[in-house]
Amino acid sequence: MRLYLLIACIFALSGIASNCLAASSGYVIAANKGDHAIGIVDPKSGKQVAEVDAGGITPHEVVASPDGKYAFAPIYGDSGVGKPGTDGATIAVIDLAARKLVRHIDLGKGLRPHCPVFNPVTGVLYVTTELQQAVTVIDPGTLKIIGTIPTGQNESHMLAVSPDGKWGYTANVGPGTVSVLDLTAKKTAAIIPISGNTQRISITPDGKKVFTADQTQPRMAVIDTATRRVSGWLPLPAPGYGTAVTPNGKWLIVAVPAANKVVAIDLDSGKISKSLDVPAAPQEVLISPDGGTAWVSCDKSGKIAQIDTSSWTVSRLIDAGKTVDGLAWVQ
Repeated sequence: MRLYLLIACIFALSGIASNCLAASSGYVIAANKGDHAIGIVDPKSGKQVAEVDAGGITPHEVVASPDGKYAFAPIYGDSGVGKPGTDGATIAVIDLAARKLVRHIDLGKGLRPHCPVFNPVTGVLYVTTELQQAVTVIDPGTLKIIGTIPTGQNESHMLAVSPDGKWGYTANVGPGTVSVLDLTAKKTAAIIPISGNTQRISITPDGKKVFTADQTQPRMAVIDTATRRVSGWLPLPAPGYGTAVTPNGKWLIVAVPAANKVVAIDLDSGKISKSLDVPAAPQEVLISPDGGTAWVSCDKSGKIAQIDTSSWTVSRLIDAGKTVDGLAWVQ
């Protein structure tokens, strides 16, 4: 009897691991804006294996909780940043194992919540709330709002958090600035001018440099986090968009929508070393924890380009949902 129960348990657990894409292997989730849903992508098979309705119009970005159990997808509205349209007021909470929406966090009014990021040290959840000129702080355990951090700028769209969990950096699109946030004191520490318009933001694994894309010229701003100034510019073939730095700090991978390309900049030389053709309108860049794979959402085509960073080739095109945008890794 005991042996039977043991075997049954083993088979049951094996089935659960198979159905839920075991956390040990990791997988990708994607914000499919046109479907108002979050896609679940198996990186081994290269297929989107499920899509979960986010219960609102529309999620642009998504993040997974550190334990891999839940996805958080802010419901932005039907507009683009700085453009007229509806103002989202909720954050969808999705149970990734059950593949279903379990609730919404209500922000109380339309704030256009956009980019969710977990603090790597404290574990709290930050979400940019553009119309509030702030970042909203959420306790992921209670799903309660526990504070706000002012950015001092309009259109605070994307957020990067330093590895030590002390500093946040928002790309403020229309003002063309980056706000430096003291996450402990919950206040704006500095505002860095970049250009007439800027988009997206990323940070090096050592926290020493931040990158954001100038939307008026084909170049990427390099911010020194110690001096809080632009220390240089990296040339691009056209204005850049989403970026990510490889875990070893060697490469900055940049989506270049107007050219339908992804480029890899060698951060030692500051020059483009690799250039790859991808489907139309590449948006966001996600890199695997081991640095061996990058995924780039290409929203006009509904594809995710999978890039092998050892050979620098597009190894696979994955069918995602309509106007796929934000990407996140689930461990």
